[in-house]
Amino acid sequence: MSAGQPARLAAQAILSEVLRKRRPFDAALAATAGLEPRDAGFARAIAGETLRRFGQLEALIRAFVPKPPARNRAGPVPEILLAGACELVFLGVPAHAAVDGANRLAQADGKAVHFKPLINAVLRRASREGKAIVAAQDAARLNTPDWLWQRWCESYGEETTRAIAAAHQSVPPLDIVTKEASEIAGAEPLFGPVYRMQESARVDAMPGYAEGNWWVQDAAATLPALLFGEVRGRTVIDLCAAPGGKTAQLTSMGANVVAVEREVSRMAQLEENLNRLRLKAELVVEDARDWRPKEPAPFVLLDAPCSASGTIRRHPELPWIKNASDVMLCAQAAGELLDAAADMVAKDGLLVFAVCSLEREEGPEQVEDFLRRHTEFVRLPVEPQEIFGLEELIAGGDLRTLPCHLAARGGMDGFYAARLKRVR
Repeated sequence: MSAGQPARLAAQAILSEVLRKRRPFDAALAATAGLEPRDAGFARAIAGETLRRFGQLEALIRAFVPKPPARNRAGPVPEILLAGACELVFLGVPAHAAVDGANRLAQADGKAVHFKPLINAVLRRASREGKAIVAAQDAARLNTPDWLWQRWCESYGEETTRAIAAAHQSVPPLDIVTKEASEIAGAEPLFGPVYRMQESARVDAMPGYAEGNWWVQDAAATLPALLFGEVRGRTVIDLCAAPGGKTAQLTSMGANVVAVEREVSRMAQLEENLNRLRLKAELVVEDARDWRPKEPAPFVLLDAPCSASGTIRRHPELPWIKNASDVMLCAQAAGELLDAAADMVAKDGLLVFAVCSLEREEGPEQVEDFLRRHTEFVRLPVEPQEIFGLEELIAGGDLRTLPCHLAARGGMDGFYAARLKRVR
């Protein structure tokens, strides 16, 4: 193959898996297995940026081809056009390389080969006119599907929605959490034990990784565990615990953690992470809705499964593979998990409920419904000093981070967390 073609073929496969089969981007990356590191990186860059700018790229292609060929007749033509336009307009690949690469992909496919003249013509126009067209686009609106745009405008207003969407257009920095606050080469301190890398790097090759000195975790995801206050020597039940960032965080704070996770494979990943970090926790492979501890605990953390709409910066495929019905399903499951978690909390104990979602049904509305069902609990408002004085991350007494928060320093994931105290 010519230079770059293995990467382009892998990127085409990734996009097909995501856009046609609605598979998560991380799972689709299996298509890069066996590639040289440089090709694997190029494939991730093409596919990732194509998904990040999907709305803009679709609009650009439709400006040249108002009625694209039917998918069942054209094979991978849509993916070839999207990726080729992305290379030209957003990745800065020279026109001759991007256009030739796309033509080679078409030539190698039994269906796409019939559309090679179309691909060639569209991408040559994109090479000449593409940057001017995208410069005039409403990028925030195009890259956010209607179902999310309308929800966020209702919840946060259009100005904040635009700021959230703008944050999604940048590749997020890598955040790492240290077991003990200390200098990290190539990183700047963000808050507490959280450091932010200034440049991208291969995680497992970074100093201190093999020694278990730190783990990767978005800055926002570290905040819910702080709402317990002092946990040293106390028991904390961590529900839906995998992949284990919060378990590691609580354990490193001196807590006796009981980590509950129903998926065997995810628990294996959690255990592997703890072993590398040289941290210990009690591991329980059970569905949190069915499992109960021998006795109630002073602290229970429920980071519930959700639509994960707060993590679009890191998972740009999410807007295009999920919809409002996914939010409803997750909200129902979260209510069941909250009811189960309530049974595990001792009198005067704390329950922290968290989700990496921007949707009201998965966050504030869950807590409001829970408090109506469970009058033995009251909301305990979050104070700025508990989260490093970051008052802008508090809304209605609860933690609410948005992707546009700390924008000048690279943003953060969207998280919601509420602290609930059992009073009887």
